[in-house]
Amino acid sequence: MKSTTTALLKSYSELKDSIPVKPRKLPSKGEAAKLIDTLRNLLFPGYFSSKPAGKLLEEAEQLLNKLFCLPSSKSAKIAKEFLAKLPEIRKRLATDVEAAYDGDPAAADREEIIISYPGLYAILVYRLAHELYIFGIPKLPRIMTEHAHSVTGIDIHPGAEIGNYFFIDHGTGIVIGETTIIGEHVKVYQGVTLGALSTRGGRALKGGKRHPTVEDYVTIYSGASVFGGKTVIGKGSVLGSSVFVTESVPPNSKLSIPGTKRNRIF
Repeated sequence: MKSTTTALLKSYSELKDSIPVKPRKLPSKGEAAKLIDTLRNLLFPGYFSSKPAGKLLEEAEQLLNKLFCLPSSKSAKIAKEFLAKLPEIRKRLATDVEAAYDGDPAAADREEIIISYPGLYAILVYRLAHELYIFGIPKLPRIMTEHAHSVTGIDIHPGAEIGNYFFIDHGTGIVIGETTIIGEHVKVYQGVTLGALSTRGGRALKGGKRHPTVEDYVTIYSGASVFGGKTVIGKGSVLGSSVFVTESVPPNSKLSIPGTKRNRIF
């Protein structure tokens, strides 16, 4: 046992750049999940909790101040500013609920979408995390979206920019990268990747536009992959299942794999 302890202590020193030892205070993943639940209760009152809004706001503010891991005065200021944005976030989520209801004939009603659709949950967490990302809060936005990823199988980076009326149908396996830009009234099915082209020396690309832009009224069917920061999917286009796109597509295009039955849907 002593030799193992010695070896571990040695590795702490040798690998300190790859695995920092005793890093600065980090947000708790468990408390981040509690924050998501508390904010969801505020955004959808009566669906998941009967607590009054005032009590929920107090709980949210306390959690935010703990999770920001910032000096108390700065943390308190940002927490209040973030909570003040909840009405606007709620308006955005209302458009997402409408997009799901309009786009899915299997939806019995809006209540069913709110309480059961994994796509809406992933979008909810993204919209909250995105605001925190804009505020420059470290770690927490990514922890939040990775929590949603673990629950739903939908991976949306908090840095992505996503317009109103966004509908994720089914959703499992969707990946939306950090610099993705998505317009309004976009519909995305399971297994879609909006990613970056993989190159050597990827760290050198940090800070640049690496992921595609998807304009308004685009539908992307299951398994489609769109890569590259210069790739633009034009307004009103439809991408069929399993297509692989690395170049821009003009508006109102209909792209499918040649020689398969899939192109008959267009």
